[in-house]
Amino acid sequence: MQTFSVGGHGGSGKDTSNSGVRLVHRASGAVGEGREQRSMERNRQSAFKKLVATDKFKKWHKIECARRMGQVVPETPEQIMARVDKMIHDGIKLGTIKIEEF
Repeated sequence: MQTFSVGGHGGSGKDTSNSGVRLVHRASGAVGEGREQRSMERNRQSAFKKLVATDKFKKWHKIECARRMGQVVPETPEQIMARVDKMIHDGIKLGTIKIEEF
C-alpha cells in the first residue's frame, strides 16, 4: 500500500494530506488507485475494488485457484521462455552447451 497527496479541488486539507491510496498486488502485478474521496479509508476501499477488477488480477486469481484445487495449470509464454532461458544458461555453465564463434 502506498499513500500520496491528491491535488485538485475539495478543500478540507485535501491537498495537504496523504489521502490517496495505491495498492499493488505483487504476485499478479495488478494496481488499483483510489483518490476520489477525502478519506484514506474510503480511497483504500476504492483502490481495492479497482485492483480486483483488473484483468491481471482476474487472470492470476483464476490460475491460483486452479493450482490450489490440484488442477494442472498450463504455463504462460513468459514462464516457458524463463524455463528455456534457465536451461540454456545452466547448459552453458555446465559445459553441455558450447558456443563457437567463427
